[in-house]
Amino acid sequence: MSIGEVTTLLRQGILEVLIIASPLLLSALTVGLIVAILQATTSIQEQTLTFVPKIIAILLVLAFLGGWMFSSLREYTTELFRQIPNMAR
Repeated sequence: MSIGEVTTLLRQGILEVLIIASPLLLSALTVGLIVAILQATTSIQEQTLTFVPKIIAILLVLAFLGGWMFSSLREYTTELFRQIPNMAR
């Protein structure tokens, strides 16, 4: 296995992680920003106030996109297992 093939595998793995994690991160970021704006306008500075809405948003995104995330990760893992015999050469 050459350095180019290893680099390609690493690049594909990092891209897969970014694609799968981005909806969760973006939803948490959006909810955090909205709650921060509400906290700034109402002068409520409770630290735990941001935690619950973020968890709810992440769980909702997981409920809606969990199947897609799992199938995408399954396809990537299956492709990696298919490439194992070629890696041993």
